[in-house]
Amino acid sequence: MIRVVVVDDQELVRTGLRALAERDGDIHIVADAVNGEDGVSVVRRHLPEVVLMDIRMPVLDGIEATRQIVADPALAGVQVIVLTTFDEDENIFGAIRVGAAGYLLKDISPDALRTAIRTVAAGDALLSPSITRTVLYRLARQTGSTRPELVAALTQREREVLTRVGMGESNREIGVSLRISPATARTYVSRLLATLHARDRSQLVVLAYESGLVTPGLTPG
Repeated sequence: MIRVVVVDDQELVRTGLRALAERDGDIHIVADAVNGEDGVSVVRRHLPEVVLMDIRMPVLDGIEATRQIVADPALAGVQVIVLTTFDEDENIFGAIRVGAAGYLLKDISPDALRTAIRTVAAGDALLSPSITRTVLYRLARQTGSTRPELVAALTQREREVLTRVGMGESNREIGVSLRISPATARTYVSRLLATLHARDRSQLVVLAYESGLVTPGLTPG
């Protein structure tokens, strides 16, 4: 059973998410909260595997609430999916940058919502390659330069794996691309997490873009 907390200031949204998420029986909403501050407290109390977090809320917004959850060592096993109606670049990047495992719009289909919860509960990132290409590279252009020093300590093979992670490939797809087994790809990803001090796969995607390993238009080859 995947335990989930919903944080949203609209009761209708909270009720709807509960009904949709719990339909197949393997997902259970253990609690909900009406703002980010209450959400952080509820998460600390219930220790869910996944949090569905609205971005725009009173008292404390979802990005700051996500940052507090991710920064708390006692909540290391909690994954946050940011859920919003606002398809805005700064919100997408802000959520990913502070450690959200994924970003979804509230008009997502019920099946896709449940799949998203299962995906992040299993430890995988939930990042649309099209969203990351647009948002993260835009940030790089705004800052004026990339930071290759972020990956200076990596081997050539580790850089290749990180590039594939940045392009949104799964471990299986990385294995096919680089002609290694999925288990070996998983080992490389775990090593990258440790070497780069990244909390999860989402942060590896951020690092791939910030370091300049991945740029818009880069396709598998």
